Amino acid sequence: METKRTLICYLVLFIFLFTFAGCASTSRQASTGEYVDDSVITTKIKSQLAKDDFLKSFRISVETYKGAVQLSGRVNTQAAVDKAGQIARSVKGVQSVTNDLIVK
Repeated sequence: METKRTLICYLVLFIFLFTFAGCASTSRQASTGEYVDDSVITTKIKSQLAKDDFLKSFRISVETYKGAVQLSGRVNTQAAVDKAGQIARSVKGVQSVTNDLIVK
């Protein structure tokens, strides 16, 4: 009876540890918390771009991974490229910005 109880305790402990190990981030995969943070950053940048009268008419794609933001799309002027980069950098949590916007 005692060995059965010990075996069950070890099994529960193993499942508990395995669950937490599955939530850890790797170099290729973000953890749940990092994913949520990245989606919040992306949403904030997109909403600020949509509020800006100068940039709201352009389709600017925003992707975030571990705080690194990538902007892509087409705009009409270099000023629009600069302004979008400035907005992205101003958001809390942004580590870096790769501005791949193209002036058409």
